[in-house]
Amino acid sequence: MISSPKVLLVDDEEDILEFLSYNLLKSGYIVYTASNGIEALKIAKKHVPNLILLDVMMPEMDGMETCQKLKEISILDDTYIVFLTARSEEYSELAGFSVGADDYITKPIKPKLLISRIEAILRRSGSRKKNNEISIENIYINKDTHQLKLSDLEIVLAKKEFNLLYYLMTIPGKVFTREEIILNVWDDAFVGDRTIDVHIRKIREKIGDNYIKTIKGVGYKFNI
Repeated sequence: MISSPKVLLVDDEEDILEFLSYNLLKSGYIVYTASNGIEALKIAKKHVPNLILLDVMMPEMDGMETCQKLKEISILDDTYIVFLTARSEEYSELAGFSVGADDYITKPIKPKLLISRIEAILRRSGSRKKNNEISIENIYINKDTHQLKLSDLEIVLAKKEFNLLYYLMTIPGKVFTREEIILNVWDDAFVGDRTIDVHIRKIREKIGDNYIKTIKGVGYKFNI
């Protein structure tokens, strides 16, 4: 985990901000708080946190709109945005991923579990990417040499399978929409969803089912 990570908490309930701040500070985090989306944008621009925990239902500007505006700020490109909300409906979760959230956590959640989730998310930034090679835990992939290793075992993928896996691994944990995948892997607007699904299935057959997660109705992400 990176040293002294900065977390911005955004929630309109003061008791929640105090409770989460206390537990995060105790765990060594630098903590900033905001009670609404407008305030969150100002603080995020000023302090550039490593991670933003964002409520959905807030006055003035809700979490969905706030997330969209945060994603437009270039200095926050490396900032993870995570929704922490009592709304557990599937459509709400899908909406969160569709506006660019990196994760979605439902309340209530025990502090230790929340901090564990935060640590796991921040570890994504510890994945090694140098030039065209990426190493994440026990998977190594090199685009220049078309090499893929799983725990030192050489894995052979077809060209599009390889390019698709590499693309998902460029930002572990990020949900890539089907449209993004088609544009960046196939560069062909006429490729259908079925084509992506088939390639994902073939990749899973070769590296296992645990690495690529399907986000129903949105797309895919590489798990860590």
